Amino acid sequence: MMSIREMPPEERPREKLLNHGASTLSDAELLAIFLRTGSAGKPVLTMARELIERFGDLRTLVGATAGQFCRTPGLGTAKFAQLQATMEMARRVMEEPLRPGDTLTSPDATRRYLQTRLITRPHEVFACLFLDTRHRVIRYEELFTGTIDGAAVYPREVVRRALDYNAAALILAHNHPSGIAEPSDADIHLTERLKQALGLVDVRILDHMIVGHGEVTSLAERGCL
Repeated sequence: MMSIREMPPEERPREKLLNHGASTLSDAELLAIFLRTGSAGKPVLTMARELIERFGDLRTLVGATAGQFCRTPGLGTAKFAQLQATMEMARRVMEEPLRPGDTLTSPDATRRYLQTRLITRPHEVFACLFLDTRHRVIRYEELFTGTIDGAAVYPREVVRRALDYNAAALILAHNHPSGIAEPSDADIHLTERLKQALGLVDVRILDHMIVGHGEVTSLAERGCL
């Protein structure tokens, strides 16, 4: 097991990042930079590779609970807090195009925002972006949380929250913890029920986006709205 200091300078993660950019690094190399040090007898890059192998991928790792994360020798609550702070900073950067009062003009910005919010969640979460008459963002809110394969969604509650915010339109969103962003028959049926319920109070559904691990599927683009 070779330590970082024993590696040729051009192969060290930090030097690779500085010379060629963060996008050139592997998941393990990025994680090694974050961890900074390994544990007794285990170089940091080895620890990073073992962590990713244990959790399956980087997405699952960053979505782990404190208990799951801290089971690894050498990792404690301080490192877990640091990871969560890093993720929250990334989320807030991604939120910049969707601050309250901003006009929603870019579907790609909406996709990125929803991915940042929902991609690491281990259970299904149903959320809404509430918009005014000019499609300016009023609020993002997660309304229902379920299991690894579903969440119960109550149209009455969605209508109530839309009226609370005096919203004129909504973008619905939920994640598929399986990672597959393909809409199910239940997703399409739910969208239609919500469209009918919200239509009674003159609130439009602009889209329903499904967040997977590497993509976001738009039901509007699929012609399901």
